Amino acid sequence: MRPTRVLIAAPCQGGYGGIEAFILAVAEAVRREPEMEARICLLRTKGTKMQPDLKAMLRGEDPLICERVDRDLVAAIRWADVVHLQNASPAVVFLSKLFCKRLVLTIHNHQPKGFDLQRWSAPFANERWYNSQFVWNNWEPAKKRAGSRKVPTTSVFPEGWTPPAERRGFVFIGRWLANKGIDTLLDAYAQAQLDREQWPLVMMGDGPLRSLIEYAVKKRGVPGIEVLGFVDPETKTERIRNARWMVVPPNTKEGLGLAALEARNVGVPCIITRDGGLPEAGGGQALMCEPNNPAALSALLEQAATMSEAEYAARAHRTCEELAAELEPIGFYAREFRRLAAAR
Repeated sequence: MRPTRVLIAAPCQGGYGGIEAFILAVAEAVRREPEMEARICLLRTKGTKMQPDLKAMLRGEDPLICERVDRDLVAAIRWADVVHLQNASPAVVFLSKLFCKRLVLTIHNHQPKGFDLQRWSAPFANERWYNSQFVWNNWEPAKKRAGSRKVPTTSVFPEGWTPPAERRGFVFIGRWLANKGIDTLLDAYAQAQLDREQWPLVMMGDGPLRSLIEYAVKKRGVPGIEVLGFVDPETKTERIRNARWMVVPPNTKEGLGLAALEARNVGVPCIITRDGGLPEAGGGQALMCEPNNPAALSALLEQAATMSEAEYAARAHRTCEELAAELEPIGFYAREFRRLAAAR
């Protein structure tokens, strides 16, 4: 028998972010399974370019990159037994149904307002996996459809454990975009009454706002801030594991929040905003405030800095233990793809 073929398709604006990390992890997991094949297709937004951070993370991957419906996209969908689409691209939904392919959507974001073809395309999928209860309730507020469920997205998470007493400071990682709360974090850190040698702020990631943020950091001259930009996976793991707190402060109706999950996997609790599905990602041990509120976030930084060693150590252990019960193991995807392929 030939292998079960899975096409993993995702929208792409040229940079590396949570969706890209997710599809790479799923593809890697599928390829570990005997008699399974996976291909990645990036549906690049017209006019965008592949950024260095995405090129670096693709490493040995050779994804199909499409700006429009073309013969390569058609051929890739015809090749597949199962199409795993990230958000409801109408063209991919249409072609999948035209060629009688099993189609599953992972929906990462809240539903667009007004008339939007994604809204009308999503019900045509055989199954819909929402990355948080927030997103699921937003798309299906009144009645849950058959084939719909919550499946928090995952990634190749950092591993290891640094003893709590050996950790230091705060860490931020994410796409440097508008409304990701980076300016709020800088304001909050500047206001906080902290020993900045003991409580540095390490900032990792890349995106359109990076040069502006770097300029703002330099101009304000706040000590304790270290801007690393895009980093390799080893550096990322080391910096997250050795921090005492991950700070995730968006104001975007965040679907879930992969950075929070990554931190919790190595026992680093989170300081987050009550934004979209982020309270789900941050878990029960997180410190929370409202979005876009530097004073409130500053108070949380100070609370974290004055927390007793005993309380912090307990939160660190619990946040890791609780995460294991909240996520599907990565093997879930290969198992479900096999089931969907067999149902054809």
